[in-house]
Amino acid sequence: MPHTQANADRLALLLRGGEVCVRIPTVEEDEALAIVREVAARRNQSIYQWTLTDGLVRGPLADQPPVEGTTNPAAALTFLRQELHGDMACLLDLAPHLGEPHVARALRDLLARLPGSGGCAVLIDRPVDVPEFLARQTACFTPVLPNAEQVEQILRSELRRMHLDRGIQVEIVRREWEAVVRNLTGLTARQIRQLAREAVAEDDRFDHSDLPRIIAQKRRMLGSSGTLEQVDVPASLDSIGGMARLKDWLGERTRAFSEQARAFGLVPPRGVLLLGVQGAGKSLCAKAIASAWDRPLVRLDPSNLYDRFVGSSEQRLTEALRQAEAMAPVVLWIDEIEKGFASAAAHSTDGGLSQRMFGTLLTWMNDHTAAVFLVATANNIDALPPELLRKGRFDEIFFVDLPGEEARGRIFEIHLKKRGRDPGSFDLAMLVDASDGFSGAEIEQAVLASLHSAFAAGRQVETTDVLRALRTSPPLSVTRREQVAALRRWAEGRCVPAE
Repeated sequence: MPHTQANADRLALLLRGGEVCVRIPTVEEDEALAIVREVAARRNQSIYQWTLTDGLVRGPLADQPPVEGTTNPAAALTFLRQELHGDMACLLDLAPHLGEPHVARALRDLLARLPGSGGCAVLIDRPVDVPEFLARQTACFTPVLPNAEQVEQILRSELRRMHLDRGIQVEIVRREWEAVVRNLTGLTARQIRQLAREAVAEDDRFDHSDLPRIIAQKRRMLGSSGTLEQVDVPASLDSIGGMARLKDWLGERTRAFSEQARAFGLVPPRGVLLLGVQGAGKSLCAKAIASAWDRPLVRLDPSNLYDRFVGSSEQRLTEALRQAEAMAPVVLWIDEIEKGFASAAAHSTDGGLSQRMFGTLLTWMNDHTAAVFLVATANNIDALPPELLRKGRFDEIFFVDLPGEEARGRIFEIHLKKRGRDPGSFDLAMLVDASDGFSGAEIEQAVLASLHSAFAAGRQVETTDVLRALRTSPPLSVTRREQVAALRRWAEGRCVPAE
């Protein structure tokens, strides 16, 4: 079923059920308008469309001359209260004006009149907070993102249109086509069409070479929202040092998402919480999970919800979770989760926002059915709300400690190879012994520092350079010995060691 039609079915059902006023919070205004117009056509309704610039415009497609004197929102709402009989009012960007008493009063009067008029109203706004009376008296409708089948329909349609317009060439095998479709999930219909146009702009061709550009542009689009960011993952778990027990856990559950597993009585894993010492490799664990299960990894930084979108944080969180569901199967990584929800663990100083945000997350964790595996990482256990640690909230809670001897040796090998050096030419046993108490990130920095020293001296890097870097930069386990020891004591008996 086409994407717009599927959303129109949902909106029509909402109106048929008796709702007379619906809010659509979205930045995709054209898509929302297409849905509204489809529903109005099915219901044989004309549309009164209002914008601040034109005022009210009437017609099947809102294409008639404007109604004089209705650019003022209060005047437009008063006109609709008197003249809206059996038709639909579509109001664009009305929410910012509802702080004005005359506008709020006029909207209240219209809402009171709608049930007896046979008409309905749809408010399309970017995601913002609305007055309590409006939230209580209206239904919130969120258009769903295109699923894989609809992504393919949109992409085929756009490529066909460009072929007819300027004769582009499409040369791509089925496996590569499926990879493109998979990487376009989680985007809106407009974004999918935009990426298709960008892919063929340079050479008027659409082929396998366009996939890296599509992935890069998708990462840019996700990042521009400030909520989700697509993250590159290692091609293999061999590029990640240590984490043996976590890797075994992942291996046992690789087939747990299959229909055979369901028939066996298993339910798909839903998520893990990773606690541990800062820099010990929690980020690598998140990447390891995505790599082991061959799934894309998207990162949600909850602090951005507050920093950039104060006043609409809950809506932004809901939108991010909805987008992750549309990208399923996917691994959703909430990085440093305590930053976003720490206030929910104590008396809130933000008017209850953090508690509401935390409640939204918990509800989603309990209720979502899409193949989204949640990975939450945390450094400070004291800042986490106790509800998050309740048994059953996650499939497992892993503690990521500082790497042991074998893991440190593997980490040195990985970072030396990564920079074109043969690990066999270094005294790894000596490096492992000298790096006791160092995290994986600190070992990497020691390797980098030794390379800088050798390069400045005009010679090749040696074991002594790495040793010097280790000895001149004390690790976090020394500078914050008490905090690390306290975290380890808390984790003993409560968490599964990742190593």
